[in-house]
Amino acid sequence: MARKTKEAANGEAIIIKKYANRRLYNTSSSSYITLDDLAGMVRENIEFQVLDAKTGDDITHSILTQIIMDEEANGGQMLPVSFLRELIGMYGNSMQAMMPSYLEASMENFRQNQAKIREAFEKGLSASPLAAIHETNMAMMRAATGAFIPGAKGAGDRAARRGDNDGGASKDEIAALREQMAAMQKKLDELGK
Repeated sequence: MARKTKEAANGEAIIIKKYANRRLYNTSSSSYITLDDLAGMVRENIEFQVLDAKTGDDITHSILTQIIMDEEANGGQMLPVSFLRELIGMYGNSMQAMMPSYLEASMENFRQNQAKIREAFEKGLSASPLAAIHETNMAMMRAATGAFIPGAKGAGDRAARRGDNDGGASKDEIAALREQMAAMQKKLDELGK
């Protein structure tokens, strides 16, 4: 894996040379690296530039595209087919020149709002039917624990406070549990549709 270098610490781009034998050479660490190492550098926000060792041409774009192709081929599919078709359709289109800046602005907007998106997603999960089912399951577990384990918090404690001698759940609690189970079954049926 690539490690941070003096160039990376100073904000300078690390120079990577690509040789005819397809090997990549990190001039900063004086070592050969792989595309996986470059992907790691991207994830660590380490700036680099890939140059063709023979011509000196900047080939960073094609190397980054190759990393994306490898990620997509190895099961990390993030780009839907419809998006890829639309993107390909933009080549040669009069709007092609606008696409790079549009995509950069969209990605920057997503990056800035990532924390908000994550929070909204988590809140959405907590308000989902699955979360309600989980809460119902937990209530039933607490009631069952209280009924069968003396001194446990739950139905047993409530029964002891009411003065029931058997420490079990009352008829009202059993009826409430049955209602919760019926509601849970209804939610499961709705999710199954």
